[in-house]
Amino acid sequence: MPVDTSYAGREYPPNAVYEVSRVKLAEFADAVGANHHAHTDEAAARALGHADVIAPPTFAVVVAQRAESQLFTDEAAGIDFSRVVHADERFTHHRPIMAGDRLVTVLHVDSIVERAGLAMITTRCEIGTEAGERVATVVSTLAVRPEEAA
Repeated sequence: MPVDTSYAGREYPPNAVYEVSRVKLAEFADAVGANHHAHTDEAAARALGHADVIAPPTFAVVVAQRAESQLFTDEAAGIDFSRVVHADERFTHHRPIMAGDRLVTVLHVDSIVERAGLAMITTRCEIGTEAGERVATVVSTLAVRPEEAA
């Protein structure tokens, strides 16, 4: 089944709240080798003017991928995730993500372009607080390889 290009322009409803915890931030920082004390030490984060520990910049992908799953689990979209290759990811931070944030994300399918059977999908995840404060924008471009010829 080919990727349904009519999904370009689609906007999904906000997904369920993601509550950012100090534990998750520390685990992520450790996993990616982000060793700044503001990621794990509340006093260090406060000394920099933050209310609590802050996430490494790429932590936004954890929140964004939860929203992107709405597209990838939609069978009608025709995306076989086993054929997806990550092409590009860009982060725009409006403010740091921090422990205690309750984040919601709106997924936008900005474009789907097919070339020689390869589908290039660009999504944009607008991450904000429950109260509507903008926190980050994550733009991802994914390539979906065509099915192997039989």
